[in-house]
Amino acid sequence: MAIIAAPQAKSLPTPSERFGGEANGEVASFRKHVIPLLGVRGCNGRECHGSFSGKGDFQLSLFGYEFDKDHEEIVRDEDEIRVNRDQPENSLILMKPTMQEKHKGKLRFEKDSWEYRLLLSWIKGGAKNDSKLTPEFERLEIVPPSLRFTESGQTQRLQAIVHWKDGSIEDVTELTRFRSNDESIATVNEIGIATATGSGDTHIIAFYDNGIQPVPIYRPVSDKLGDAYPEVAATSEVDQLIVAKLRTLGIVPSEKCTDEEFLRRVSLDLTGSLPLPGEIRSFVASKSPVKRSRKIDELLKRPAYAAWWTTKLCDYTGNNAQNLNDPVFRNDMARQWYEWIYHRVKTNVPYDQIAEGLIMATSRQKGESFQHFATGMSHHYKKEDPVPFHTRESMPFYWARRNVRKPEEKALSFAHAFLGVRIQCAQCHKHPFDQWTQQDFKKFQAFFEPIQYKANTPRGEKGSGMNYQSLMKEIEQFVGYDKKKKNNRKQLREEIRKRANAGKPVPWQELHIVNTKPRSKGGKNKKKQNYSRRVITPSVLGGENVHLTEYDDPRQPLMDWLRSGDNPYFAPAFVNRVWHNHFGRGIVDPVDDMNLANPPSNKPLLDHLAKGFAQSGYDMQWLHRTILNSDTYQRSWRPNDTNRHDERNFSRMTIRRLPAEVVADAITQATASKSRVDAMTATSKGRTIGPDTLSRNNKNISSLNYALSVFGKPDRTANCDCERSNEPTLLQAIFTRNDPAMNLLLDGRNRKSKGWIQEINEWYSGKTKSTAQAAKSRQHKVLVGQRKKLMAKAPKKPANKQNARAMQRYRISAKRHTQALQELNQKIRNLNGGEPKQPANTRRPITARELDRLINETFLRTLSRFPTGTELAKARVDVGGSTDKIAGVKDLLWALLNTKEFLANH
Repeated sequence: MAIIAAPQAKSLPTPSERFGGEANGEVASFRKHVIPLLGVRGCNGRECHGSFSGKGDFQLSLFGYEFDKDHEEIVRDEDEIRVNRDQPENSLILMKPTMQEKHKGKLRFEKDSWEYRLLLSWIKGGAKNDSKLTPEFERLEIVPPSLRFTESGQTQRLQAIVHWKDGSIEDVTELTRFRSNDESIATVNEIGIATATGSGDTHIIAFYDNGIQPVPIYRPVSDKLGDAYPEVAATSEVDQLIVAKLRTLGIVPSEKCTDEEFLRRVSLDLTGSLPLPGEIRSFVASKSPVKRSRKIDELLKRPAYAAWWTTKLCDYTGNNAQNLNDPVFRNDMARQWYEWIYHRVKTNVPYDQIAEGLIMATSRQKGESFQHFATGMSHHYKKEDPVPFHTRESMPFYWARRNVRKPEEKALSFAHAFLGVRIQCAQCHKHPFDQWTQQDFKKFQAFFEPIQYKANTPRGEKGSGMNYQSLMKEIEQFVGYDKKKKNNRKQLREEIRKRANAGKPVPWQELHIVNTKPRSKGGKNKKKQNYSRRVITPSVLGGENVHLTEYDDPRQPLMDWLRSGDNPYFAPAFVNRVWHNHFGRGIVDPVDDMNLANPPSNKPLLDHLAKGFAQSGYDMQWLHRTILNSDTYQRSWRPNDTNRHDERNFSRMTIRRLPAEVVADAITQATASKSRVDAMTATSKGRTIGPDTLSRNNKNISSLNYALSVFGKPDRTANCDCERSNEPTLLQAIFTRNDPAMNLLLDGRNRKSKGWIQEINEWYSGKTKSTAQAAKSRQHKVLVGQRKKLMAKAPKKPANKQNARAMQRYRISAKRHTQALQELNQKIRNLNGGEPKQPANTRRPITARELDRLINETFLRTLSRFPTGTELAKARVDVGGSTDKIAGVKDLLWALLNTKEFLANH
């Protein structure tokens, strides 16, 4: 098929036209032409001379952004073998890629080709490094800015135009690297010709110099375009932006989900919990047109919402007890970190303030002595009436982790937690998918060099009063600890904890800032930072310089940058993570890899939500409401012919496996007694979505630790959201089928409160008391207690039986005591009288109506819906045909817990 020329293409000479002719006297530029040419021919790629050790004693910077280093490497030979200025045609840089000399990299271009002549012109021109003389790069423009195909095999040429800051422009298509993000939809060759290979949408990414430009590619999946596209309700801005893109692709969204599906979905996404059976019944029965929005508001007020989203924030920020730099209190510190965030999520503190409390955290207040600080910290660990840690304004433990001791580790953690970006690559070379260079990373890292979490003894405290060293030495001497022999370490730690539990000062490590100067007098009038660029400040990934001497705290310009209106990461990163939680896929995916080469699937949508989130004051509940009230969120998972293969445009709900903590809690909730289920709704204590999972030895969830591991709970030690795995595995299937912990949960024998199966077994066996019976039981307990006290007060015979008066008093007291005891015994007999005794090991028959009720309850507990007619009929046969109906219900419960539907959110 013929290539379609871009109608917007600009008439500019191409590199092949400029350098291909023999008589052309133009000299190629090292930065503009030579380095990009080596890039498109793969010479500075990671498989060739751009690798860590280079190839054949010739190493270039990866992707060719370190111009000085590359120029020195190319022309470094004293005998001018690689670049021969006297005999340019004999230069190895020409001989090797044309195979005139043996070359492991094979043929890169032909002799006398335009590529050959471009390099030759540069060598003849003196092989100069002009990187400091060329104008600065401004932007890369791709024409056309997007491509729309209608059939497979159709092709279209892209034109790449570089804009330099001096106003000059060039056609650099032949010097631009192109890459398709999904070759099943479109491919692209080295000269920018895109070819449609399938229906759907993706991006082609263009790379030139420091420019990275994504080009959207569309090919409709159906003929439902233009007037043929059906009317689709779009009740919110979110829906309008989603439907606008679906319309261009001919994708019709699925219908709205049922009330049962919505309730299960929103309960799991917001609270990490299954809806209660009674809650499902009342919600389905309600005829209110606004019941869904009211349910969202109700769920946002539940403790489970704060618990689950605190767990999510702890994921992002790396709250891991084993990783905290304090062997004595690390479990306490992890729980305090959790509770500090929990209190703020529960009271809907703005997200930027939560971030500020972590980023700008302090240990000591300005001018506070170590003794006062240490005593105050110990008050949080007192056995009696401890001061809640969440009352502190900030949370310093974010900086107390062992994997953020070095400045570069702090920079990586900060970028992941609050920017949603992976900048690890820029530590060693230019980032392959964004504009960040190694120099940008070093500047960014400089912000974190003054931040330290360790023992701190300022100069003014040395030798005077209490400080860390003096207090530690005193405790070591008290327990007889020898640092060299490391004896009595256990006793040392126990003594430190004992003193802290008593509210006494102990040697606490602390977060402190070093090597900074106070703000200058003219600081208030300093020039306001320009935040208009994509990345700002000297250190924040390649922007303007920030003079840290102008700030009391080097973290302040970071926080200012996060809150600036043009920040491209802070608000979008959190919005993207929330969207990912609710849909199973981010608008940018992977969710923590926001970069120019990984553009959003719907940029207007991400921009709209990020802007609204910032304008709401970073209100997390506003963000949840906006997303959850949309038609997009409330769509069914059931596909139609047009959206069956859609995985990135949110035309239907994606079926996704439940997170590890949610799976464990759901199994517990499905098998627990009614009282236990009610308790789980009221508190996060003893729940895997709560703080109990922070400690490996927590008895409340010890039986579920293996389940959490099997279902992919993250360790929170790596700067990657990929630590949490929601992929199904064989071990998961084995666990739900026959793991001992699973069997104990089904039987209800692994907890203080009995399980549901045991509960209904006792009910039908007559062991469970009715309301009247329970009242009698309480009264019986009171009477027995009174009898016990009365018997303890029985009068004693006097030692001297010859004392007539003493004996007379004893007889009178004994008679009264006996009468009172007889009256109590009669009351107890009357209370117990008239009750028929249930024969041992017998169970009254279960009626057909009761059997249906039990089957319905089993479905509601597990799948959060009533059984279909077919399912109910099959369950009646299976359970009703069992000689032990309760055992049959247990088998049904086990079967439903092992369905894909139970383990998935849909």
